[in-house]
Amino acid sequence: MHNKSVAELSRELESGKISSVELTREFLDRIKAEDGPYNSFITVTEEQAMADAKAADEQRAAGKAGVWTGVPFAHKDIFCTNGVATTAGSKMLANFVPPYDATVTANFRAAGAVCVGKTNMDEFAMGSSNESSFFGPVTNPWGLSNGQKRVPGGSSGGSAAAIAARLVPAATATDTGGSIRQPAALCGVTGLKPTYGRVSRYGMIAFASSLDQGGTMARTAEDNALMLNVMAGFDPKDSTSADRAVPDYTATLNEPLKGLRIGLPKEYFSDQLNPAMEQQVRNAVKEYEKLGATVKEVSLPHAKLAIAAYYVIAPAEASANLSRFDGVRYGYRCEDPQDLNDLYTRTRAEGFGGEVKRRILVGTYALSAGYFDAYYLKAQKVRRLIQQDFINAFKEVDVLMSPVSPSPAFVQGEKTSDPVTMYLEDIFTIAVNLAGVPAMSVPAGFVDGLPVGLQIIGNYFEEARLLNAAHQFQQVTDWHQKLPQ
Repeated sequence: MHNKSVAELSRELESGKISSVELTREFLDRIKAEDGPYNSFITVTEEQAMADAKAADEQRAAGKAGVWTGVPFAHKDIFCTNGVATTAGSKMLANFVPPYDATVTANFRAAGAVCVGKTNMDEFAMGSSNESSFFGPVTNPWGLSNGQKRVPGGSSGGSAAAIAARLVPAATATDTGGSIRQPAALCGVTGLKPTYGRVSRYGMIAFASSLDQGGTMARTAEDNALMLNVMAGFDPKDSTSADRAVPDYTATLNEPLKGLRIGLPKEYFSDQLNPAMEQQVRNAVKEYEKLGATVKEVSLPHAKLAIAAYYVIAPAEASANLSRFDGVRYGYRCEDPQDLNDLYTRTRAEGFGGEVKRRILVGTYALSAGYFDAYYLKAQKVRRLIQQDFINAFKEVDVLMSPVSPSPAFVQGEKTSDPVTMYLEDIFTIAVNLAGVPAMSVPAGFVDGLPVGLQIIGNYFEEARLLNAAHQFQQVTDWHQKLPQ
């Protein structure tokens, strides 16, 4: 059963071929037996999962089941789960057990889905390689057979690795600068970052509030659509939530792509891109042409400024958001503080990891008197220009396509000593977050035996169009079905 998609598992449960208790047990046993080399889970909620599975079976017997009733999945450990540890991959929150559910958690609970645990992630979602977690790095299931421990991408690396290794059929994830799309690309699974405001951020531990967006990760576009049906919608508890009707994202999956206008941003096919990666992306675009789409070159002239703007705005927001972790109310507290100042400084020095400290310092500097105008304000102006680039592009085309990352998954430890090189891994994903538009990563081939992701970017609130484009592509290719080698 572990090789089946959410849609297939839902049908198996519906037909009575398997019960949720049996299915959940199979996935829990797989996590126990297989997760050692990957380290994709921080917490496994065996007892609760089995109780939820039993309740799902009873619900189904009573004729009250929906698509998700009894289907196992996992939450990225950034979504608060009532009564279950939520760590955000940090020592600061290693012992934090929230007394409430995030809206996304509550939605899946209401749908009858069975959460089997919480997946590993970069500390406070800051990272591109899942090497900054307090609970140890996550290893990509791809490449292990050659004895190479490669990164799964970050920050949602645990979710991506768990799906690629068939430990869960689907997992929630979040994306601040590429944290869904990049791990999805490097692990050969399908991931969607929705429009900013489409999915509630209530109960999702904040990194950069104007960029963070919860999203979906599974093997197929159809499963991502099933997830988004549960996750999307207005939430009065989140002031950034968009009050717009939610379509049924599965309803338009099978629409033909004839006449779809695809734009290829010339800035994303530059010499920074590995030629073999470019070839795979262009091959994927050719498949779309066969399906009736037309292709033209477009320009996003300010794309080159995205990294610089992002690494001012994101750390600035992080430094403000993370000021709440001070050892006073919750989370880690240093031993025997001498006074209040000692409590604050030692708690933060001991509780945060290196990457988080680096970003807090950068952000605090950018927001400080005398530098605010020079850095933060300027970065926000650049952000507006980047947004306008996308608005202009979507006047000419329906979707944009590009690579997700400049190269396939690199070896662990390769870039940890050089933060700038690490940050450049997000060169094709960051602008999307600055603009707030939706984007997906779809498996689209291999380079050196490692997965490559095709990025599909859409206009605001056009997730259904992206999912349709991805689904149609997956009807004529089988990249998303490949097992880690």
